[in-house]
Order: sequence, then C-alpha cells, then structure tokens
Amino acid sequence: QVQLVESGGGLVQPGGSLRLSCAASGSIFSISFMGWYRQAPGKQRELVAGITSAGSTNYADPVKGRFTISRDNAKNTVYLQMNSLKPEDTAVYYCNAEITAMTPAYYYWGQGTQVTVSS
Repeated sequence: QVQLVESGGGLVQPGGSLRLSCAASGSIFSISFMGWYRQAPGKQRELVAGITSAGSTNYADPVKGRFTISRDNAKNTVYLQMNSLKPEDTAVYYCNAEITAMTPAYYYWGQGTQVTVSS
C-alpha cells in the first residue's frame, strides 16, 4: 500500500520561510512526477510546483522566484522550499505523485499540511 506523508507546515510571518517535505512509502517500483498543490478556503486546488524524475521543474506564476521544488529519488521524497512568504500563500498544501507500485501508475495524494502566513 502506497502512502504519501507530508510534514513541515505551520504558522509563519510574512517574508518568512518554510520547507515542506513529502515522503512516499510502500511497495514502490518507480515514481515519475512529484508535485505540490494548494487549496485556499473557497478556492479550487491548484498546482504550485512539479518535478519530473529527470529533474525538470515547473512553477505556478505566483510562486516563481520564491519557491523551489526538489526531490531525493533515493528517499522517494519531494521538498518545497518556500521563501518570501505572503499572506496569499496561506492554504492547505498537498503532495501528489505518480507512482507505479503493485498496480499500474496512479496519482496518489498526501493528507495535506496547513501553511498559514500571518503577522
């Protein structure tokens, strides 16, 4: 059974930084795409950043230059370094990964971690 477990959320002041982590576990054969989404109250879930197994990255315009996504393939873990945080970054952040395990490739979700940017 595959699981994604996130950590690193919390309360931070505007201009501060946080680092999110998401570790995949289970009978994993391979992981292709890994990414972070977020959902603010009353809004749709949106892609924040994604990274392929080869290391190619993409970012949503609002976070370009402030957030950095990276991954450790040996640890099946993806990270999101968030700098210069703004109140509008407040949301629940979800990890997403395309994982091939005992079944064909499937997109798995983490449980979400709250990020609150407030003074």
